[in-house]
Amino acid sequence: MQTECFRVLPGQDLAETIEDYCNQHHIQAAAIVACAGCLSHVRFRMADGETIHEKQVDAEIVSLSGTISEQGMHVHISVCDQNLQTFGGHLTSGCLVHTTAEIVLLHLKEWRLTRSPDPLTGYDELKAERIGE
Repeated sequence: MQTECFRVLPGQDLAETIEDYCNQHHIQAAAIVACAGCLSHVRFRMADGETIHEKQVDAEIVSLSGTISEQGMHVHISVCDQNLQTFGGHLTSGCLVHTTAEIVLLHLKEWRLTRSPDPLTGYDELKAERIGE
């Protein structure tokens, strides 16, 4: 396993920048292990797969975690606003960085992460296979 560390700049889309970084560095399987930063605009999807919550707000990122595969990300984010109210959901495009977002990824080189339909949930779910076994 290998770590990757990079910064998302002001005004950049958090989800798109993480995906772009992984594509540019040929990262096909990873886990987000740390993030410190803040957003000026939040846009989260709820677990129903349809409901989007979006608002303009200065918010600190208090957690960001999930997996990244060739077929996309499954990442959850929580933020805290100026009133110390915490809220979150599935990270989607549209979360804009205010001043910074410092990202640490665990590059899972010995794993193949894919997603396929699961009849139990109705969603594309993670399938993890160790490469070479």
